[in-house]
Amino acid sequence: MQISIPSETGHLRKVIVHTPGREVSLVNPELKNELLFDDIIFEEDARQEHLDMLKIFKAAMPADGEIFEILDLAREALQDKSVRQNFVEQMVRELTYENLEVVEEELKNLDANKLLRFVIEGTIGPDHPFSLHPTPNILFTRDLAAVVGNRVILSKAAKRARARESLLMELILKNHPVFSSVRDNIIHIGGQQSVEGGDVLVVSDKIVLIGMSERTSFSGLMNVATQLLAGEVEHVVAVDIPKKRSSMHLDTIFTFADENECIVFPPAIEDQTDNVVELYKENGTIQLRQHQSLKGTLETLTGNPFTFIRCGGEDRTTQFREQWTDGANVFALAPGVIVGYERNTSTFNAMKEHGYKVISQFDFIEEYSNKEFDPATAGKLAIMFQGHELCRGRGGARCMTQPILRN
Repeated sequence: MQISIPSETGHLRKVIVHTPGREVSLVNPELKNELLFDDIIFEEDARQEHLDMLKIFKAAMPADGEIFEILDLAREALQDKSVRQNFVEQMVRELTYENLEVVEEELKNLDANKLLRFVIEGTIGPDHPFSLHPTPNILFTRDLAAVVGNRVILSKAAKRARARESLLMELILKNHPVFSSVRDNIIHIGGQQSVEGGDVLVVSDKIVLIGMSERTSFSGLMNVATQLLAGEVEHVVAVDIPKKRSSMHLDTIFTFADENECIVFPPAIEDQTDNVVELYKENGTIQLRQHQSLKGTLETLTGNPFTFIRCGGEDRTTQFREQWTDGANVFALAPGVIVGYERNTSTFNAMKEHGYKVISQFDFIEEYSNKEFDPATAGKLAIMFQGHELCRGRGGARCMTQPILRN
């Protein structure tokens, strides 16, 4: 199957997601910070909100579009017993702090479903004394990998709470036929380096942004940049962002709505200067060039003017409030067609002022569920969807999606 992401906004054709399951109900409030959650979420409502979001995707995608559940891909990859045994051995080897060697043989004898349950929920069986913390963050499939052109960056999580997810993504990339065409194009992260997919944004086939955040290390960024620049990418733009929980990835403060239009959190993007470094190759060596602002960098490299639409509008307090609820973390289904949480009303009003038609998820689905959606004739759309429970997990529409094919 073809795997290709030439930009952030090309018409979406194939995407990997995870609809919340029992793992989110296993988050003990006393452990929520360790598990990277700011709050506990109600599984049933979060699940329905996520399924409703996927209805938007299905209505907007072409007839041959596909939505993959990451656990379905993992389950299919784990059908082979040798793959299961190798995966268990890798967990034992890399997750030394979990003491998995005491149950290694038991894990190797589990079938695909039970082994997957152990990875996600942390339990071998209802009465088994050995258990791990759940992995509720698998909801945010974006962070596990990033497709850039026809190459795949295999993320390496910065936090232990997400380490099993990274191994699960590696399992899928190496063993599932969906990724057979790009198996030789995987960029690996080594040692103590970390890179997460929320920090990687594809401007074009020649330009990639990477945030240096609390989750993506300098050495990890340089590793990825070096490998990208050895291929078709000509410019990697490193963006130094605040090392805060509220801005854990670049896409929590900056996303693309159209080819030259972006949703930005002003205090962390517009108000910052001299925090952008362009990496490019010249005469076989990587060169660095510092830029004053992200907007200026994009305009210089693309030759086009850019419009930055402010998350939260013009009011400072509202900007902070709506960034906190992922107002800047929108997901483009096609050029000029985005989805985001409806609660961020000031952000949607700002988009309306920039020519977007604001529409509810229900109206969009009703209009396009029985006819093909054509982005070229639909005009600029900002689709609001309900996510009152999903929002508690601190991730928006982009965080919850891993596109693997766009036009």
